Amino acid sequence: MAAADIHSNAPFLSAENDVTIRLDGISKYFAGIPALRDVSVEFRPGEVHAILGENGAGKSTLMNIISGTLQPSEGEITFDGVPVKQMTPEVAASLGIGICFQHPAILDDLSIEENLLVALTASGASGRRSSDALQQMLQTVSLDLPLHMRAGEMTVAEKHLLEIGKAFAVKPRLLILDEPTASLDQEASELLFDLVRQAAAEGTAVVYITHRLAELRQIAQRVTVLRDGKIRGSALVGEISDAELVGMIVGRTLAAAFPPKAPGKSGEIGLSVTGLSCEGVDDVTFQVPRGQIIGVAGVAGNGQAALMRALAGLNISRGSINLRGRNLGHTELLEEAAFMPSDRLREGVAKGLTVRENATFSTLEKFATAGIMSRKREFDKVSAIFSELAVKAPSMEAPILSLSGGNQQKIVMSRAMLSDPGLVVADEPTQGVDVGARFEIYRILRDLCEAGTPVVVNSSDAVELEGLCDKVVVMSRGHVVATLAGEDVTEEKIVAAAINAETHDVHPGAAKASGPAKGFKHLLQSDNAPVIPLALVAIVLGLYVNGQNENFLSVSNIYNIFLLATALGFIALGQTIALLMGGIDLSVGPLAGFLVVVASFFLTDDMSASMMALGFFLMLAGAVAVGTVNGLLIRYANFTPIAATLAMYIAIQGFSFLLRENPDGYISYAITDWINWQWGPFPVVFLVLLLVTLAGEYVLRRSRSGWRLRAVGSNEDSARRMGIRVDLTFISGYVACSVLTGLGAVMLMAQIGVGDPRQGINYTLSSITAVVLGGTSLAGGRGTFIGTVIGAILLTEVLSAVTFLSLSQTYQYFFQGILIVIAALIYAAVRGRRATGH
Repeated sequence: MAAADIHSNAPFLSAENDVTIRLDGISKYFAGIPALRDVSVEFRPGEVHAILGENGAGKSTLMNIISGTLQPSEGEITFDGVPVKQMTPEVAASLGIGICFQHPAILDDLSIEENLLVALTASGASGRRSSDALQQMLQTVSLDLPLHMRAGEMTVAEKHLLEIGKAFAVKPRLLILDEPTASLDQEASELLFDLVRQAAAEGTAVVYITHRLAELRQIAQRVTVLRDGKIRGSALVGEISDAELVGMIVGRTLAAAFPPKAPGKSGEIGLSVTGLSCEGVDDVTFQVPRGQIIGVAGVAGNGQAALMRALAGLNISRGSINLRGRNLGHTELLEEAAFMPSDRLREGVAKGLTVRENATFSTLEKFATAGIMSRKREFDKVSAIFSELAVKAPSMEAPILSLSGGNQQKIVMSRAMLSDPGLVVADEPTQGVDVGARFEIYRILRDLCEAGTPVVVNSSDAVELEGLCDKVVVMSRGHVVATLAGEDVTEEKIVAAAINAETHDVHPGAAKASGPAKGFKHLLQSDNAPVIPLALVAIVLGLYVNGQNENFLSVSNIYNIFLLATALGFIALGQTIALLMGGIDLSVGPLAGFLVVVASFFLTDDMSASMMALGFFLMLAGAVAVGTVNGLLIRYANFTPIAATLAMYIAIQGFSFLLRENPDGYISYAITDWINWQWGPFPVVFLVLLLVTLAGEYVLRRSRSGWRLRAVGSNEDSARRMGIRVDLTFISGYVACSVLTGLGAVMLMAQIGVGDPRQGINYTLSSITAVVLGGTSLAGGRGTFIGTVIGAILLTEVLSAVTFLSLSQTYQYFFQGILIVIAALIYAAVRGRRATGH
């Protein structure tokens, strides 16, 4: 009887109080295609339960159902013996379900501290954790990083460790670990195993997804295998062999994991590297005969990744790279080398493109005649490659992110093969890839090599290097410390060479990390960095114009500038919220004008106090209604933010003209005098604007609402996986945007004093300009209310300066344009320094 039959018994049953979570008859269909079919499994307290299966077998779908990210089409979930009516990320967090994703749910635009706090609050953890407590969480996973460091500056491995730290920090009842060691070195993996054992000893039920059978033996007590959406077997780890597991995973018996090695063609050198040096790499030399694969080994972070990028022409390097007798410069390397990056999500795939487009976007000229694409040629070639690599995708036009991680890696490999490369540089090519797919990738790499294409493979798995490579160079601190060939290419010798190396750093005099930035230096690295140059520009401009016209800095003109800036400031604060979420609100200008028109029917001298109160209430209600509709259109009607708010722009402007064709309805002088109340050179409402700004900045940085707002803009998918109610946050953000616009409308009403349907429109562009000047990212996630208000003041100051300098209105737009360009250049330069670590 086949192994799959021997172990295909039903999941182990136990008493209700011995099971943390049970899944009964779970099925999930996508467009009628089954991803899971009648899956029944249970996870017990104090037990590590491994889930195995090829990419596309249904493992991630099952985990997403447990964590509430997906809803099952059929079946029931029971937690602690109580049926769960609908599992959502919020419900999962409240039940104590923690998950560590294969692709970390890390919010790059938030700090490490904020990432931890978002995870803790989403899990229902009460109270704010102290900095010392949060630092202790980092030390638990051996991360020695400042809490205020932006997560986007972390390495891939550090992000995985942070993801693991978040998962353990919430003290979960059920912990799901999805390929947690994919980007970790041996030391970090051992640390993780210790944490897993400790959690299990404390009664946590652990679900461990892995493709590495060696890890299974180290950490798990029970194993369940999925294939094609069905459970193919379940057993105690000690009662099943690797051969049986592999048979269940791939549905066939594999006699050997690796294709046979072939001797290199005598006297022919396919690739020769001499004295190659770049940042992190020093004087690397090796040769590879044709028909052989060379591996790069070493403890993670010792220059392997830098070497691979240099070979692909992505790092500027010195030295010689000779391919089949031809010396290649930087440009030639970019043309000849096909690079398969280790971080496929960041560098390997274009997230917005389809499966087909990702496979062919670098080789489109191969499918064109006289510049005209042949879709048939493209389809035929891609189909053949996909068939050869056994790519599993719903269709060629499916979004690339709908594929499992392993199938995304196959798409990256497909693109490399379609380019007919002169050199293949594969950095961790099987990272996160299942057993069956690994064997296919090994075969393809061997076929490419035997056809004459040099292949260089970097892998953190010494067993993989032993089985695949004909020669291995071992690196330590940027140097080659050993070159192994033939029978010397063994796991033991590779590991020994790496750990026994006595090399020094490539740059021995380099300074150590300076540690956490403090004070002024920390401010320069924060979202509020643009505030300083922006304030200096406003001061210098004021002094210059006053030198030309001494009335510019008079009390009355300062008052006027601040008063005019208040209306724009409130509206721009609202626009900042929309942009922080990764959206935009084009309707703020017409909304401000519309609310003034509404006010002009109620806030007149002949109206009673109760009618005036009704007028203010209707302004507020109108703002809330517009914000709600904008949010609903974007979240539930699938409008883009631009389309939804542009439609609202047109609709509101039409309503304004329906209510008043021409200016009419004069606002009560008592109300305008009260709003324009002056204290020294400052309008009191301007001081109110400053208080609202500071309060908003505090909320943005130090509250759950602010973290969630920025989290949605930073990475909506990660925010949802962390348990944030994305739709509610988005709609609430647009309501807040419109309410702040309503406050700006009150100021506009006091300034113009009449219901004019033509007023307000210009505030849409002006508000976006103020926000951009203030340093808020148009991509979402990063921004500052303080910078926005200073941007509004600067724009108003420019308008006043044009008048005092007796310049035409053309100069107003010219100066605004110059300011935006300068702000964009400064912002890009600051982000560039952050990215390079300088």
